[in-house]
Amino acid sequence: MGIGDKISNKAEELKGAAQEKIGEIRGDSGQEAEGAADQSEAKLKQAGENAKDSFGDAKDAITGD
Repeated sequence: MGIGDKISNKAEELKGAAQEKIGEIRGDSGQEAEGAADQSEAKLKQAGENAKDSFGDAKDAITGD
């Protein structure tokens, strides 16, 4: 996984956290839920990228690359 993907996923996660907090402050449950969903999506993407990294590391260990 490239550093750009990591930065993008973290930015999306932080944006979702901010949106969730703003929704909480405003009493807007829809905005709050959307922010929480954005955070979850970003974390899921990050987990997928981490899994790809792990498989790549395992492949490199087996092939000696």
